[in-house]
Amino acid sequence: MTHTSGSVSGDFAGLVRNFDIQPGVTADAIDAVLPQTQCRRCGFDGCLPYAQAIAGGRAAIDRCPPGGPAVIARLAALTGRCEIPPDPSCGPQPTPHRVVIDEQHCIGCTKCIQACPVDAIAGAVKFLHVVIGEACTGCDLCLPPCPVDCIEIRPVERQWTDTDAIAARRRFHAREQRLAIERTRQQERLQTLAQAKLQAIDSEPEDESTRRRRAIVQAAIIRARERVRTNAEGRR
Repeated sequence: MTHTSGSVSGDFAGLVRNFDIQPGVTADAIDAVLPQTQCRRCGFDGCLPYAQAIAGGRAAIDRCPPGGPAVIARLAALTGRCEIPPDPSCGPQPTPHRVVIDEQHCIGCTKCIQACPVDAIAGAVKFLHVVIGEACTGCDLCLPPCPVDCIEIRPVERQWTDTDAIAARRRFHAREQRLAIERTRQQERLQTLAQAKLQAIDSEPEDESTRRRRAIVQAAIIRARERVRTNAEGRR
């Protein structure tokens, strides 16, 4: 289809207006409206990143399938944007559900534990994993990585509430902080190993090979320190 320059400009202007929000509306305020399932169906890595995109004028308010029309209406009222239908590209609104793990087939691979954004799955390597029912948000992110297809979707009778969203947000942020701490500790361990390696190199006779290996280790130490600093800033 061929558009005139005037029609393109008009369409673009409408898109920009749709992405504008009222002054003073923060990402945290938008995040408080979202259901906190952390399902990523919006195309972002969780509810807060999606809220930040809305606040920054980089995303529409129609990309939350779990929230459906009700959340769109609340977001429209908060941001001053027009109330619009859900974006079909994000998928249909899911019915309330949780997942359960078939204990007869679970191999204890921990892939579902790593995928769960709210730490709602407990278990250890080569041991049976169990879903903490009241903590499961129904995000379904644990389903694709399971190598033996032992996770089942089970419908639940009650609707997802604001109280559930608050608890899910708390668990999501607690997990993010835990992972950041684990990354920092890993980088600190690597940094310690690199320092020991550097000391060993310094005790060797000086030649071209020694200088080259020393430069490689020094660069690795700098990278490890930068990662530690980045992780620390991310927890603030």
